Parts: sequence; structure tokens; C-alpha cells
Amino acid sequence: MKKLFLSAVIAVFVMCNVNAQDVNFGLKAGADFASLKFKVDGDNASTSETGFYVGVFAEIGISESFIFQPEILYVSVEDLDQIAIPLMAKFPVSEEFNVLAGPALGILLDTEEGVNSFNFGLEAGISYDISENFLIEARYNLGLANLIEDAPDDVSLKLSGFFVGIGYKF
Repeated sequence: MKKLFLSAVIAVFVMCNVNAQDVNFGLKAGADFASLKFKVDGDNASTSETGFYVGVFAEIGISESFIFQPEILYVSVEDLDQIAIPLMAKFPVSEEFNVLAGPALGILLDTEEGVNSFNFGLEAGISYDISENFLIEARYNLGLANLIEDAPDDVSLKLSGFFVGIGYKF
């Protein structure tokens, strides 16, 4: 399942490169401030950890006011590593400033028994183009997937994160 999912994402990158006229590629890295939120019988508990992310992205110009920005990121936080696949809509607000929003998929690596390896959520943030090639970004990922397999309705474990980083466009 994981290999099939990653193959599909790579195929999307390749097809976008072939069909789109205005495509840029880049690298990005930064810090991830992750939180796991556990809920049982109405009681909540959470833990927070700091980690890092590194990955690649594409900017596919659909129009002057809309850019599709798929990404593949390796996210490492404590004992919880993940391949994250944000599929962002990027809206230029000015020449340098952008707003981003979209769904994010994830594959948790090395999960324990009873923990779902498929994660999904919503992501939103901002980016600022420092120059033609360099950018900075900040965004939040709201985890929506319950990571506990076959959990009763009143039990959930969700992963969210705040990302701050830099990027380089080729």
C-alpha cells in the first residue's frame, strides 16, 4: 500500500511536469513542532516534541492567481517519522507574499501494533519569497485521522504540527 501510494505521488509530479507550462521545483527544510493529542471519555492529554522536516516541492502555475504546490517531505519527530504529502493551493497576495491551504496526507513509518500508518489532515500557512530563489514559510497541519486502529468513538489519537522553514527554488 505504501509503495503504491508513493508511486502515485511520483506519477503526479511527472505528469505535472509534462503538462504544465510554468513549473518550478525546489527543496525545503525546517523545524516541526508536533503535538499528539489523546482523547478518551471526554478527557484530553497532549504531548509536544520538536523535530525537523526536509523534502522537495513543485510549483505548478495554473493561473496568475493560483499555483498548485505538491510536496513530498520526510518529517522526523522523536520516535515518530513520517512521509508527508501536502497538496497545497498557493494564492499570491503580492509579488512576494503567498497564502497556502490544502489537504495533507501522511504515511507514518515504523508504527507499533494498533497504530494506523495512514495519516491525513488539513494544512494552511503563509510563505514569503525573499528572492527569486529563496523563500521562508510557516504553516499549521491539523491532524484529522484517528491513529488508533479500531478505536471506540470516544477514543482518539491525532497528530498535528506547526512547521517553520526555508526553501530554495531552482
